[in-house]
Amino acid sequence: MSKRLDGKVVLVTGAGSGMGAEATVRFAKEGAKVVACDLNLEAAKKSVDAAEAAGGKAIAVAMNVAKEAEVKAGIEAAVKAFGKLDVLYNNAGVFPSDDHSVVDTEEKVWDFVYAVNVKGIAFVCKYGIPELLAAGGGSIINVASFVALVGCSVPQDAYTASKGAVIALTKSLAVQYGPKGIRTNAICPGPIETPLLTAWLFKEPAEKAKRLNRIPMGRFGRSEDIVNAALYLASDESRWTNGLAMVVDGGITSNYF
Repeated sequence: MSKRLDGKVVLVTGAGSGMGAEATVRFAKEGAKVVACDLNLEAAKKSVDAAEAAGGKAIAVAMNVAKEAEVKAGIEAAVKAFGKLDVLYNNAGVFPSDDHSVVDTEEKVWDFVYAVNVKGIAFVCKYGIPELLAAGGGSIINVASFVALVGCSVPQDAYTASKGAVIALTKSLAVQYGPKGIRTNAICPGPIETPLLTAWLFKEPAEKAKRLNRIPMGRFGRSEDIVNAALYLASDESRWTNGLAMVVDGGITSNYF
């Protein structure tokens, strides 16, 4: 029986933990050859081990997406290992605790957040798009956020603005490269139980309850909730889906009270 991603080569950034680790395993189980990229090479290797234990094929690549030279080298390593690229899954992102309102967030925080969340995607696309074109087309999946679509009384303005930029870049790439066989879409997750979120939120019961009460489904999202959407966008099932900002948030952006 054929699998949803048979024959495809998928590059995953931020593959060492959370949604990236989940994606590495799930994409591999669905038949893809996966290039697991992460700032932490040992973490990426653990994701690769899990993918191979599930019967898939994957390699680990050290990559700081904020460093153009490292992205270029990582793309080259991917093509050398598997011969092509079909899917770019831009999952790497940062959400620093010292990101607050514009009035009290330091310049270094803005620089750090934009370097990873926006420039990181731009660099992967800069070197990845030519490879997708060489393969005859493909799919770019950018992880944005529900906070790019709504305001928040407990702001993380650098993160929020960066994810708005991700959606805007997604739309631009969809128009530029759709005619050339590359579809570009964004996923906008709601609050997801990943190390990035739980490291601080689950230690603050009042803050956790405040956010949980806004979600009609009654729980935070899980990595697999987002990766399920990513599987659709990576597969040929989404061949006419382009320029979408897919909100997967348990209904939080629909909740007025």
